Amino acid sequence: MTPKLKFKITLDILLTVLLPVLMAHMLTGQKVHEWVGALMFMLFILHNVLNANWYLNLFRGKYTPQRILQTAINLIVVATVLGLMISGIMMSRHVFSFLPINGGMALARKLHMLSAYWGFLLMSLHLGLHWKMIMGLVYRSLGVQSAPHPYKAVLRLILILIAAYGVYGFVNNDIASYLLLKIEFAFFDSEQSAMLFFAEYLAMMELFACVAYYLLMILQRYTLKGKQTHR
Repeated sequence: MTPKLKFKITLDILLTVLLPVLMAHMLTGQKVHEWVGALMFMLFILHNVLNANWYLNLFRGKYTPQRILQTAINLIVVATVLGLMISGIMMSRHVFSFLPINGGMALARKLHMLSAYWGFLLMSLHLGLHWKMIMGLVYRSLGVQSAPHPYKAVLRLILILIAAYGVYGFVNNDIASYLLLKIEFAFFDSEQSAMLFFAEYLAMMELFACVAYYLLMILQRYTLKGKQTHR
């Protein structure tokens, strides 16, 4: 593994870890939330710089169904992050408080809410699109080709259970209402522990990642079947 690849993996891990932390702004407080948000935005820019070739190749090659899916998710992720940063700067009371911004708070709050929850969902989907590559790197670092066969069923069962808990978290936190902007203010159960909060959001991340991973697998099989049919 090259130093550049190690750095990119470390960066991606940091972005993944910071995502649920950002969603926990009621736990971390406004000041910490703003600084973590600013840090994540800078890491996101660095992530895109390191993957600049992806942008350079946008108009090259054939667009298969899976490439269309990946491209759509990636571009919308960029849009949500920009929406988060613009609205975050407008509402900032700490990191960017020195900027002479007045008015537009109601619009900024709505944009921030939409961008935050759609960003959380789409970044989790983005993680799932690269899950096969991530696991390949993990297995390679362990010196094996894949998980030993006896453990595969156990691993799948664990993932299914986590995904089921993610469904519970999605319903329990009424995420659909945030995605549809039916709720303009984030609510937090003061009786819920921080551990349970992060457990639910991590489970939701795994749920969305699984959805993206298996959808990509279905599209790849569909494309392969289509090629074999036309031979």
